[in-house]
Amino acid sequence: MASTHVDVSAAEWTSAVSFYGQGAVFHGKDIVQLKVKDIVQLKVLSDRRSEGGGIAWLARFSPPPGKLIKIVATALSDEHVFNLEGGRSTKSGAPARASGGYTLNPKGQPHSALIATETVSLVIYRGEPDEIVSLDVVDVAA
Repeated sequence: MASTHVDVSAAEWTSAVSFYGQGAVFHGKDIVQLKVKDIVQLKVLSDRRSEGGGIAWLARFSPPPGKLIKIVATALSDEHVFNLEGGRSTKSGAPARASGGYTLNPKGQPHSALIATETVSLVIYRGEPDEIVSLDVVDVAA
């Protein structure tokens, strides 16, 4: 099999709805009009699932101001997450894990994340990506 090369800077961010569900799009109201925003976007770097391998992507999470993205999921295969920018937060929006952090969610592991600031992560699945139980936009706790 040949090597795969991706020019990450030239690759387009795409909607993550096909993997994360409709929660990846935020329908917020503005005084003038309804605003629709992709709050989760992906750059798929490789997808070898049809060959018995896994999938790797860059994920960008962009919560609306004053909001958190709350994700609850179950790992369908080993999931490796390396935060490149931003990171996880507490319910009050304070940083909990900064960029440079690494997480392994082994197959079968239920897990969750709260994201309060724009975050970019490299996510590598050994096989199938997570089953997303829920993805919600919630208010930052006071």
